[in-house]
Amino acid sequence: MKKIIYTILIACLISTSCSDDFTEIVSENDLTTDSFYNNADDFNAAVLAAYAKLQGQVGIYFELNEWRSDNLDLLAPTAGTQDRFNINKFQETSANELIRNAWANFYNGIFRANSVTDNLDGVAFDETLKKQYEAEARFIRALTYFNIVRLWGDAPIILRVISVEESLEIGRSPAHEVYEAIEEDLQFAASNLPSSYAAQEFGRATSGAAKTLLGKVYLSQNKYSEAITILNEVAGQYSLLHDISDVFDTENKNNNEIIFSIRFNKEIQGEGHGLWFAVSDLSISPFTSKLVNAYTVSDTRKSLIEYQAVGNLFVPAKFHDTESAFRNFGNDYILLRQADVLLMLAEALNEQSYQANGDAFNYLNDVRIRANLSPVTSSDITDQASFRDAVLNERFLEFPFEGHRWFDLIRTNTADTEINSGIGVLIQEYQLLYPVPQVEIEKINNESLIYQNEGY
Repeated sequence: MKKIIYTILIACLISTSCSDDFTEIVSENDLTTDSFYNNADDFNAAVLAAYAKLQGQVGIYFELNEWRSDNLDLLAPTAGTQDRFNINKFQETSANELIRNAWANFYNGIFRANSVTDNLDGVAFDETLKKQYEAEARFIRALTYFNIVRLWGDAPIILRVISVEESLEIGRSPAHEVYEAIEEDLQFAASNLPSSYAAQEFGRATSGAAKTLLGKVYLSQNKYSEAITILNEVAGQYSLLHDISDVFDTENKNNNEIIFSIRFNKEIQGEGHGLWFAVSDLSISPFTSKLVNAYTVSDTRKSLIEYQAVGNLFVPAKFHDTESAFRNFGNDYILLRQADVLLMLAEALNEQSYQANGDAFNYLNDVRIRANLSPVTSSDITDQASFRDAVLNERFLEFPFEGHRWFDLIRTNTADTEINSGIGVLIQEYQLLYPVPQVEIEKINNESLIYQNEGY
């Protein structure tokens, strides 16, 4: 995106102090929008600032999704990892700092998106470009709310910049209303985003990204027919790479399997990141034996979770990279890719109706064959329940550490059995949602507006 992918300075300007705190949103009367939003370039900078917020959310996918799943197991807390340990062992409370930071980060990101959509009507420039910027902001807002509703359920819906006084009067809306807002944003984005960009703009949301995310939103609500329709519009636009390791190659970021990723650039100071899931000793790997032992010898995906050396540390091959002059790394975090589309289609088609050797089998086998596995037929998978299990297992093998597993377990109602078999923890139904941070409840101080999730 014009070389500098994200503009941190502008991000600070439009979010007033770069604070993540939801209740530290500055009154819209205090924002200098009259002086800032004057032309298309100003809105482009503001949209890039909304994208920039996604960079800080990669850690949330790790902490609240991956450490919550049966992919990872922290045997004992070390200095600074008590909150992670509690999440991993389902012992977290509403005081957990990681959960509090995630809530604040998400709502600050929504504020950035709202800042764009609120001000577009007041400035004259190309209408097509204006629609694109609105669609990008609404895609980011929808992605953020999708994470919020899956993590906490009911949530405050804020679709415009609000004052501090207003923020104290907005309560949690039912989850189905949050989903309605997400769907509206993504439908708008799908209709108004381009299908592709020039190479220097790679990383911006496309219509394909909006449709893919909308398909996942539908699937999460058991709207199988709608999911099939929208995902079929996407499936032919992208393709599986022959070698899955090429998908994650930092020299091959703009490849035809990736639909949307959170961009990083290690050649720009402050735009890279540290090593993901690095360990100094291979004997302390947090990967569960369930995950490591799930792969057959011939499965080419197994090598992606094997460690490779980077200096004195070891990192899973999926996230391997070389250090830059700024002593950081530049892997993009892939959120949506073609393998996900195919497996979502397989899942939705099967849930709608099991068909022996139908299209659902074809989509499942596309992913299996790429992984050097034999295709399956109705002789191997004889009914709907067995096919459902097969898709879930394929997703387990295909997407470790990509932020999908915990949400997959929730969607398929399998969290209790899979977590128990993975890390030996018996969970209760209320633990499918996280507690609302206690500090947010206390700030509002009105439990009819901001109330705690049951069980916490």
